[in-house]
Amino acid sequence: MIDATYYVLATLAVLASVLLWLANLLSLPGNWGIIVLAIALAWLFPVDASTHGPGVGWDTVAVLAGLALLGELMEFAAGATGAARQGASRRAILLSLVGSCALSLLGALLVAMLIPVVGALIGALVGGGAGAWGGAYLGEMWKGRSQPERLAAGKGALVGRVLGTFSKLLVGVIMVAVFTAAAFI
Repeated sequence: MIDATYYVLATLAVLASVLLWLANLLSLPGNWGIIVLAIALAWLFPVDASTHGPGVGWDTVAVLAGLALLGELMEFAAGATGAARQGASRRAILLSLVGSCALSLLGALLVAMLIPVVGALIGALVGGGAGAWGGAYLGEMWKGRSQPERLAAGKGALVGRVLGTFSKLLVGVIMVAVFTAAAFI
């Protein structure tokens, strides 16, 4: 029999998973944090197969891990493919990924000071896109490529970053739904 302690902790874990999902906007590993919460619930409150009651089992943890890996692969593939389709060099792609992460965090911090609550999200999105564009542009400039080639690589990196972030967010929503369903159904 699952008691009130489980429901209180499960509710807090689900609320924390939503915050972790939003951390993906900051280029932080929020989806992996959801797995940590699922592991904690699975370990603290093992599922009793005879009662078929609510609870997070190890099978749920495995599904969440697979989804998190899928989200990472989708994000990386979209970011790298966006720049590569425009003929960007490996250096530009790497700098695009680094710039995206760095400016996402910086943008979140700076804009959060100006606009409470949603400022961090706006800053993370804009900063991540600008970092992807700037990294690819600098990488191509470093390689000695022409201005149109640099602009094309930057545009590809920006589009790839946005598509990758939305892909990872979509997978994260599915993870939150699976976690919530396992915890309460």
